Amino acid sequence: MAHIGKRVAKARENIDRIKLYPVAEAIKLVKERANAKFDETVEIAMNLGVDPKHADQMVRGVVNLPNGTGRTLRVAVFARGAKADEAKAAGADVVGAEELVAVVQGGTIDFDRCVATPDMMPLVGRLGKVLGPRGLMPNPKVGTVTMDVASAVKASKGGAVEFRVEKAGIIQGSVGKASFDDEKLAANISAFVDAVAKAKPQGAKGTYIQRVAISSTMGPGVKVDPATIT
Repeated sequence: MAHIGKRVAKARENIDRIKLYPVAEAIKLVKERANAKFDETVEIAMNLGVDPKHADQMVRGVVNLPNGTGRTLRVAVFARGAKADEAKAAGADVVGAEELVAVVQGGTIDFDRCVATPDMMPLVGRLGKVLGPRGLMPNPKVGTVTMDVASAVKASKGGAVEFRVEKAGIIQGSVGKASFDDEKLAANISAFVDAVAKAKPQGAKGTYIQRVAISSTMGPGVKVDPATIT
């Protein structure tokens, strides 16, 4: 049996691992236990009634959190000419075309989110093996392959969070920081769950959202009653 450290054991005190807590109470429990020396990220995990091995049960999308993520993301844009200028004006941190492709192929990835104009995708497609495993490959389904690069950059900077179901039918994502007000975290959680609900695939059968839990970076998970997330 794995040894449980004192800090973890203390953090788990007074948390019923079976009970489904109202979202407001769950947020308080998570914040009370976020006592690391840094501002911990609050994360959400959702168990869905889907089997991602079937194409008609894949769940993927993007949500713009109303109160942001609390992180400052570096955004790269693959674009030329006027669209490159537009991206820079919108606040993109890295902008380029062939030269940026070469930099990434060389192993330098100095960004957290990637946007591309459609005409750049034949070039960017060569980076699939580099960007794909990191979840950085631009995709039109989540708005990162677009001619409206300014909006995409602003969304990425302002709190856009991509989500994609994993093999076990679980979706995970960040919904803010432990320093956020309870109301702001609740609004972000609601937006995230709503986006996942709207992304329900046609092939999903039975109960779609089965379980929801939230936690801080270093803290224990707290199960949430989905009915209380509004």
